[in-house]
Amino acid sequence: MKQRHQRTLALLFSHPTSANVLWRDIEALFKELGAELSEREGSRVAVVLFGEVRVFHRPHPSPSTDKGAVAGIRKWLEQHGVKP
Repeated sequence: MKQRHQRTLALLFSHPTSANVLWRDIEALFKELGAELSEREGSRVAVVLFGEVRVFHRPHPSPSTDKGAVAGIRKWLEQHGVKP
């Protein structure tokens, strides 16, 4: 895994939960893990990974992902053995 993705993963797993994780970095990490992303209604993005479909809301106007979404992504990755 590239250092950029490792840094994003470390941010996702940091405590306290970081509010400075850019959504584009999270999308890049998902793709690195083998996910397929597709656009949904509005600013929603469907992520197909680990045989599951999760729908996330792309943040706007700020590029940073909110803490609730970061915590949800961290929990999902942990459930499937992805750790920094």
